[in-house]
Amino acid sequence: MASSVPGTVGTSALMARPASLIVTVQTTELTLPSRIESVEQAAVAVAGILSRAGVNEEVTFGVDMAIREAVTNAVLHGNKQDEAKSVRVTVKNSPGWLEISIHDEGAGFNPAEVPNPTETENILKSSGRGIFFMRNFMDDVQWLVRPEGGTTVRMTKKF
Repeated sequence: MASSVPGTVGTSALMARPASLIVTVQTTELTLPSRIESVEQAAVAVAGILSRAGVNEEVTFGVDMAIREAVTNAVLHGNKQDEAKSVRVTVKNSPGWLEISIHDEGAGFNPAEVPNPTETENILKSSGRGIFFMRNFMDDVQWLVRPEGGTTVRMTKKF
């Protein structure tokens, strides 16, 4: 059905046009000192984001474990608790997914060289499970060692 007004489009022409969907990505950035209290600050911030997004308890628990482990590693192993160095946490969320990046200012490391905590000789060790937890609770985990210094761990989760 054509419009009777010159220069306008009729109703049927508008209905034939495809709908568009705009998905907004929210980004939250935290810069934290290299002290152990920063672990809790990062976890609380991410928990708030997940709560506002209506994410279920099981996913929230896993993401909480992963963020705590990643920030702990950045503070203790990356920055060696040097408060002159920072830990940057960037959280990007959109309907159905979350991406968390944690960047330290340390020397970097190779995650492939970290011993497997499920092997017999490592089972009773009191540490060394952080990377294992991150890999198991998140859908994807990647590390980037930057030439200028620092390591970034990027974790994603779909929900």
